Amino acid sequence: MSRDRVNRAADMEIFATAIERGSFSAAARVLGLSPSAVSRAISGIEARFGVRLIVRTTRALAMTAEGEAYYHAARRILSDLTEVEQAIGEQAAPRGRLRVSTTLSYGRRYIVPLLGEFVDRYPGIIVDISLTDTVIDLIEERADVAIRIGPLPDSPLIARRLGESDRAVVASPAYLAAHGTPVIPADLHGHRCIGFNFRRRQPWWPFAQGGESFDLPVTPVIEANNGDTVVQLAMDGVGIARVGRFNVADEIADGRLVELLADYNPGDVEPFHALFLGGSTLPARVRVFIDFLAERIGRDGWDKPAPIG
Repeated sequence: MSRDRVNRAADMEIFATAIERGSFSAAARVLGLSPSAVSRAISGIEARFGVRLIVRTTRALAMTAEGEAYYHAARRILSDLTEVEQAIGEQAAPRGRLRVSTTLSYGRRYIVPLLGEFVDRYPGIIVDISLTDTVIDLIEERADVAIRIGPLPDSPLIARRLGESDRAVVASPAYLAAHGTPVIPADLHGHRCIGFNFRRRQPWWPFAQGGESFDLPVTPVIEANNGDTVVQLAMDGVGIARVGRFNVADEIADGRLVELLADYNPGDVEPFHALFLGGSTLPARVRVFIDFLAERIGRDGWDKPAPIG
């Protein structure tokens, strides 16, 4: 086997680090090399392919189209190598960095409270969690698991269903005392409503009466990109909101929010899923985390768990 072939993994690491750090000198410091060694390695890659991968600017390193393709392939290959090495060395104790992305409200209420128990159970795993309602690309963002609410688009990812939640129309007692309580859905036209600004949101709220469903157009006075903000605005007496019941179950129970128009609830639900890349090389740290969520959320989480499978 040629030396060039043996060094390809090292070349990939040098290239990826240079891109992520923004300069040859910064990559050299991280890798314990000289800047000239980093430059030679990248020049060698370009010579091997016969194309330019990087264009140096005064401020940073810019990738060509070929460079971007090589970068993503290199990161994927290096990640696979790491997984193989960890799997071989893991034996009975899963370990490594577990990157988790979850929606803000659900993550804060149901995932974050479980993490202490998880790391107690698996001390070799480092949990790296990000809470965001922005739908990320697991491959691009190098995440291991994403927790998502709502319908799922077609994708190569494996989905493990964790549960589901219906929705509730709510307002604070202070808002209702000041503005009155809607009795039928049409009464909402005389009230301030709070909504979401997601691209997939609809400009209406669904209701049902006498077995028939209908949609009521709603124009919110405030829109937000996450459930926590919408719930906080409702509790502050700003207006009426329609949110997942998992977001407001505690607030309804202790009287901070009042459920409205329950007789007209259409019963629509949103499922919760854990998404991950499957296959025979599924890292142990991912497998045990998915199993842990299914076990704990099904036992102590939202009160409408879905069948596991």
